[in-house]
Formats: sequence, structure tokens, C-alpha cells
Amino acid sequence: MDHFYVMRINKWKRWLVVVAFAFFAALLLWFESMGSLAVFSKGEPAAFTRGNPDQSNIALTFNISWGEEKVHDILKMLKKHNVQATFFVSGEWAERHPEILKKITKGKHELGMLGYRYESYLDMELEQVGKDLRHAREVFNKLGYEDMELLRPPSGHFNKEIIKLAEEMDYKVVHWNVSPHDWENPGTQQIINFVMEKTKNGDIILMHASDSVKQTGKALKTILPGLKKKGFQFVSVSELINQAHAEAKIVE
Repeated sequence: MDHFYVMRINKWKRWLVVVAFAFFAALLLWFESMGSLAVFSKGEPAAFTRGNPDQSNIALTFNISWGEEKVHDILKMLKKHNVQATFFVSGEWAERHPEILKKITKGKHELGMLGYRYESYLDMELEQVGKDLRHAREVFNKLGYEDMELLRPPSGHFNKEIIKLAEEMDYKVVHWNVSPHDWENPGTQQIINFVMEKTKNGDIILMHASDSVKQTGKALKTILPGLKKKGFQFVSVSELINQAHAEAKIVE
């Protein structure tokens, strides 16, 4: 009888060990999933890279740092297909083309900044980065855009220190996760194919409206109605950020 009870107790011990292991494994996975869903984590500096993958909303974004011709064709395409976009512009460009900036906002598009000069922040001392951001803020304030809080560092170059500085200045750093490299003018069809094949729920698409792009306007003729046909809804970056369970990318 004693032998019977010992065997029974050992079986219970093994069962308890298995249950405890499964519980801690599930708890670990839960914490990891919650971490990946955090937006602008208070712990580590993070850049916003994607909205909720469970919703069909996407954000189309354009960078402008020079030129004044191609942006008009792009704005016409957006108006024709009733698409709202987010434009990231440099302070230096905004100073030179305030009338185009008004045209962008009149079209109900959202504005974000690329700093003042379009130069990589990784090539600057942190103090210089702060100076550039303050100068950009002064410029946009003078132009009447006092509530700008979205920042895309020039060329998408940043690190933890740069994001931390930006957050201390009340900026939200925005990156992207779909880029057809339209500024390289790889071909209209190649731009179309890349965006149509790669875009998923919650994505942030990077395109350009500077005069360097020669094929973007034509590509949009197919991309805009094509993405709508696939069931995607175009929204501003701010709307993506405000959605529950949006993702942030922790900078390595």
C-alpha cells in the first residue's frame, strides 16, 4: 500500500510540473505580444511603423524636400480618387513654398515635418539635431502650423537618442514599412506591382512628391483605385496612431 501511494504522489508531482511550465510559457508569450502592441513605449524609445494589422486602414505618406512641380500632379490624383494622405515636408522647403503647403492642407491632407534641412540626423551631434528641430518648429509656427507633432527624420535615419530627444520635444517619430523606392524611378509598373503586392492592413506606405520622382503620379492612377478595390481604407498617420493595438518599432 505504501508503494501505491508513492507512485500516485509522483504522478501528481509530474502533472503539477507540466501545468506550471505551461502556465509560465503562456504568460511569457502574453507579455511578448503585449510588448509588440505598445505605441510609443514609455520604456524604450520607439518609432511608429504600422497601424492595427486587424483593421483595413492604411496610411499613404509623401516626403517633400525640394521642387515645386510634381507635387501638383500627385495632389490632383489624390483629389480625383478622394484619398487623404500625410505629407512630410522640410522646414526649408516650407519656407520657399508656403502656397503649396496651403494647397496641401486645403485638400484635407495631414502635415508632418522632415526637420528643417533635409540632412541625416545620424551625421549630426545630438545638439545639432535639437537645433534643427527647434528651427523647423519656429518656421512652421510662423507659417501658421503650430500643432505639428509628427516627425519623420530625414532619410529615415535615427537611433534611440534621436527618438528620445524628439519625444522630449513632444514629437512622434514616424517611419514606414512599405517603400517602392519611387525616388529611384524604377519604372511605373514596378512601383505599382510593389505597392499592390506588399501592402497589408495597417501599413504605412512611403512615396515622394519632390521633383526627383518621374513615375509616381502615373503609378498612383492604378495604385489608388487598386488598393481601394482590395478593401483598404486610406487614413492619416494620426488616425493609425490613435487606433488600439497599433505597433511601435523599438530601435536597436
